[in-house]
Amino acid sequence: MKFINKYKNKASCALVTALLLSSCSLEEYNPSGFTIESVATSSVQGYRNLVNNIYFGMERRLYGYNQWMMFTEGGTDLWTYQKNGISWSQFFKYGAGANIAPNTGNDVWNVCYDGIGSCNLAIRYADVAPFNSNEERNAVVAEAHFMRAMYYYNLVEQFGGVTVTTEPVTDVDTRPERTAPLAVYENVIIPDLEFAVAWLPVDNGITKPSKKSALGLLARAYLQTVQYDNAKGYAGKALETAKKLIDDCEAGGGIYNTYLYPTFQEVFAEANNQNNKEALWAHRFVIGGVSNNAWNMNMNNELFYCVVTDFGAIQQAGTTYTTWGGRSGGQFMPTNHLLQLFVQDDGTLDPRYHQSFQTNWDTNRDNFSWSEANLNTFDRSNNVQEGSQLVRGDRAIEFVHTNEEDYADRIATKLDQNYLVVDLEDVYDVNNGTVKMQYARKNRPSSDGNAVVNPFFSFYPSLSKHNSSNYYENNPASNRYGNLNATFMMRMSEVYLIAAESDIYVNGGANATGYINKIRTRAGARPLSGTATVDDVLNERAIELCGEYVRFYDLKRTKKLSKSNLMATNPDVGTYFMDGVHEVRPIPTNFLNTIQDGGVYYQNNGY
Repeated sequence: MKFINKYKNKASCALVTALLLSSCSLEEYNPSGFTIESVATSSVQGYRNLVNNIYFGMERRLYGYNQWMMFTEGGTDLWTYQKNGISWSQFFKYGAGANIAPNTGNDVWNVCYDGIGSCNLAIRYADVAPFNSNEERNAVVAEAHFMRAMYYYNLVEQFGGVTVTTEPVTDVDTRPERTAPLAVYENVIIPDLEFAVAWLPVDNGITKPSKKSALGLLARAYLQTVQYDNAKGYAGKALETAKKLIDDCEAGGGIYNTYLYPTFQEVFAEANNQNNKEALWAHRFVIGGVSNNAWNMNMNNELFYCVVTDFGAIQQAGTTYTTWGGRSGGQFMPTNHLLQLFVQDDGTLDPRYHQSFQTNWDTNRDNFSWSEANLNTFDRSNNVQEGSQLVRGDRAIEFVHTNEEDYADRIATKLDQNYLVVDLEDVYDVNNGTVKMQYARKNRPSSDGNAVVNPFFSFYPSLSKHNSSNYYENNPASNRYGNLNATFMMRMSEVYLIAAESDIYVNGGANATGYINKIRTRAGARPLSGTATVDDVLNERAIELCGEYVRFYDLKRTKKLSKSNLMATNPDVGTYFMDGVHEVRPIPTNFLNTIQDGGVYYQNNGY
């Protein structure tokens, strides 16, 4: 793969046609007289309308869209697919032995370049908009710089080097070149974010970035470059930028309006969702949204539920769809590795385990009677008889972690209960970290005496950070309920962990433990001792930030997105990972087919 280390201002004709539709030539004959320039010059509101287009791609296919969580969290040490299956294998299991569909990232590629095109237009025509002052102008165009940086950041981390365009494209290049990742950071992402830091307002509402949003993403971008630079030349900048936010937060947030909730539980309390003070950048969909399909935009609330309806005492129907914690059948199943990270050095569980995961579910049918088939399936002892009943509100399922204080007592009678007590060791093999796919019945052996499909792997801790009871009814007959809660793209707690990792690179970790312990202490967790390592930071990021769009990038940055690491932490996924291939996604063939030679020269290795 040939990379060039220079700023490219022209993309291919295909890039223009397929991805940068809003960046077509503005000089073409237009019988109506309507041009983008005329809109920009007409009024400040006209220019504002132009700027609003920069958010469209992000809303359609990035933060809040269900597959974007798969792009950014799937295929890591923290998650496997529901019941360890192979659906969505292109995200969770790198194709599960089959070739990954080459258009897997097509929508992401398209919306990022479409967003970049809109940003380029907003930046190009800012000078002609009739603002009263340059300060007012820069405060608005800074949104476009921030969003362009965000789009390129995600393109680079998902696909590797990409073609860079920073102007509305007006001519054709059918053989575009790719710019190396570090050059994209140095020439586009970092300068754009520095401009955004300088000019964005302190308070910009929701969705639109503010000054603290730009500082947070800039610190993250500086840190992310260490994977491309052995000298880790921007680590000092990452630390310096993170410290600006930390200093402000600890002084009361008077400069940047930063805030860290006193407890972890407050962060994800639904009452704090829409005006979350800890979020550096958040987005909330509204009724109607960006299209008639806006009901399915923020679907994070549906992604992490285990399959509770595999036990007949629980149904998903009617109001369960809009009840906090009431859904079933998400895509993400936590790994044993993730669940064990919550075990502290004294053997107790970090309080964030129960504050991050739902582990109990109650009966939501009027009544449920145990049948002979159910007794066999769930291996009940003779203490549970056919016809035994559960009624609405009775406990139906409890998942028990091996490090719960009363673990031994609870599992001693787990098969004697008329509800499911699910032992972690019935779901996971704690010795090798895999999900147990088979179960050997103890009380009701199968007719041939062999193990059966594990009936308990449907029930596992379900991440509750994205749960919602805030919906509007789009089409109840089709169970279409739009989630109105905000999604957080970055929180203040991450900044402390950016500072910790940067400090390790810059100062050997002299202050890293202190930054980590700030987050652990507010959660009520036991503090770390000694000098922190990068692994300590990664573990803390897993505990604090699991399910928040960062893990794929975390593993890439620290060179842990590797077969050896995944085999050690998540062998159900690691067995399919190929070093030198799966660190990036395939370049979509829909794009490649429009450039010279079918884009063979442009495709990533191994695809």
